[in-house]
Amino acid sequence: MLNTYAILFHMETAGNTDRLNFSLPLFRGDPHPCPYLPGHTADNELTLVPRIDGAVYERLMDLGFRRSGDMLYRPACEGCSECVPLRVPVTRFKPSRSQRRVRRRNQDVVVETGSPISSDEKWRIYKAYLSHQHDGTMSDRREDFEQFLYNSPTKTEEMVYRIGRRIVGVGIVDVCPTCLSSVYFYFDPTQARRSLGVFSTLMEIQVCHERNIPYWYAGFYIRACGSMSYKADFRPYELLGPDGVWRTTTTD
Repeated sequence: MLNTYAILFHMETAGNTDRLNFSLPLFRGDPHPCPYLPGHTADNELTLVPRIDGAVYERLMDLGFRRSGDMLYRPACEGCSECVPLRVPVTRFKPSRSQRRVRRRNQDVVVETGSPISSDEKWRIYKAYLSHQHDGTMSDRREDFEQFLYNSPTKTEEMVYRIGRRIVGVGIVDVCPTCLSSVYFYFDPTQARRSLGVFSTLMEIQVCHERNIPYWYAGFYIRACGSMSYKADFRPYELLGPDGVWRTTTTD
């Protein structure tokens, strides 16, 4: 089904309000088994964007959208609202004792930030990561890997984690006016003891600090899914309500 509706954007620049009006065409996806909650059926509203301004994309995230490659989507599951956008207010974030231990454990890791570039080494790590972390539902083909992570319609950066010359992890982040949005992180499963997923989150929040970016966007928080509920370990955090308002939360 194709639905079209208009979203009114209000952006303030130098004390003035600029209004951007446009219609966003939305396609309703086909219902499919939920990848996060067994026994649930998932559905999404979808749209394709060849290019999108960071400020516009940030506003869409504040309406519940995320991106995968050049596709924007938001959950539209009947009878379920478990996928809740989560963000961390950077200046208020306080790492926990265990998070500080993870940071000390990875003092030998060097982080390089730059433009996203696919490579054979990164693809090999990605394939190993999917085999270790997922159930086989995600494709590890080279073209799908690049479409998913290296085809972005907005300003995107890649954070490469190295020990010596060896890549041990790669993070993809979108850069918006007032937030850094975490797209995906994959790592060498032989380095699992390092908790690189936690470490990458701490490094992304550190980038926000260094650039005076007030929010780190973590994507969807799903309380009943272990692979998605960890995001609430970074506190305090804010959840996006069904009324479009971000509200601070400190406990589950």
